[in-house]
Amino acid sequence: MNKKVYFAGSIRGGREDEYLYKQIINYIKKTDKVLTEHVGDLSLSDLEKQGNSEVRIYIRDTDWLKECDLVIAECTRPSLGVGYELAYAEKLGKPCYVFYRPSVSDLSAMIKGDSYFKVSTYESFFEIQKLLDDILEEDREPEMNDKMFDYFMGKLENFDKEESGK
Repeated sequence: MNKKVYFAGSIRGGREDEYLYKQIINYIKKTDKVLTEHVGDLSLSDLEKQGNSEVRIYIRDTDWLKECDLVIAECTRPSLGVGYELAYAEKLGKPCYVFYRPSVSDLSAMIKGDSYFKVSTYESFFEIQKLLDDILEEDREPEMNDKMFDYFMGKLENFDKEESGK
């Protein structure tokens, strides 16, 4: 696990995409740490109704934003909270990646118009996986096959040098 990812998705603004959030979080967790796993909790709507102090939520989430390496936000469902999180992350200088489905809704001009945010559209989970791979790959550990390939290529280069020196 290389990066600490702050994943943002609508909670009080609408939970229609909660299953999608869970899928995205699980995909990120294969290689990196998600600080905000609760966003993909399918029972979160019920938990929110039980009342978690707004002050505690604010302090916890802003602490996570300070701690994270980057922010990934799914913004198809408009959310004041996600917009606030993105602005806070921008102020902190955290890289921010924004995804949304244009077939469902348009993205706020305040997000689209801010060149700081790296905005991508998608229509399928496969497209999200590709976007996540591109974002997270730069710091990922090489797969064992890559390490073996590099090892053997290094050995072959040395072999070629030894052979040409004879």
